[in-house]
Amino acid sequence: MRVLVVDDEVRLARSIRAGLVAEGFAVDVAHTGTDGLWLAQENSYDAIVLDLMLPGLNGYQVTRDLRAAQNWTPVLMLTAKDGEWDQIEGLDTGADDYLTKPFSFPVLLARIRALARRGAPPRPVTLEAGDLRHDPASGRTWRGDTEIELTARETAMLALLMRTPGDVVSKRTILESLWDMTFDGDPNIVEVYIRHLRNKVDRPFGRSAIQTVRGAGYRLAADGG
Repeated sequence: MRVLVVDDEVRLARSIRAGLVAEGFAVDVAHTGTDGLWLAQENSYDAIVLDLMLPGLNGYQVTRDLRAAQNWTPVLMLTAKDGEWDQIEGLDTGADDYLTKPFSFPVLLARIRALARRGAPPRPVTLEAGDLRHDPASGRTWRGDTEIELTARETAMLALLMRTPGDVVSKRTILESLWDMTFDGDPNIVEVYIRHLRNKVDRPFGRSAIQTVRGAGYRLAADGG
């Protein structure tokens, strides 16, 4: 198992490397974001342990650049910044896990192993179907270069459909995902929101991407059409 450690605290990076090597890992180390990004792009890793505050490029920028380049190597952010918004930004940028300093090495080791088991399936930061794009982090949606204003519920429904373009999503799945278990209102509320979405992301652009599959549910055309 090969791991990249990117941390500008030289002694800490050396300590992490020694611990991982003792566990049978092959470990590369970088002390700047620029060097870490280069190594991550040039080599294949099972996981990346990435500090947040780095010279050159910070951890957010490194992760964002990797995901933009379709590099889905699991990233564990390891940082002294423990604010909830720091964690939110790190995860929304494309990181897979977040561990604050000081930390327990056995916990770090377990998390690295968990990330390596998960592998590196595509986890795009921006959802796309043709020229329809949605950024889950900011909640913004575009058709081509035109930004579309959606309500929070409309945004959640569109994101649900865009996560598996071309696949049918049942009405029950939509209800359970967007409304809580105690919802006892009219189940036709799903049709109401589907209609709202079509009126915003399809009809103004002459499209019919949101399709009804009778007796099954709804799907978003994979080409966004």
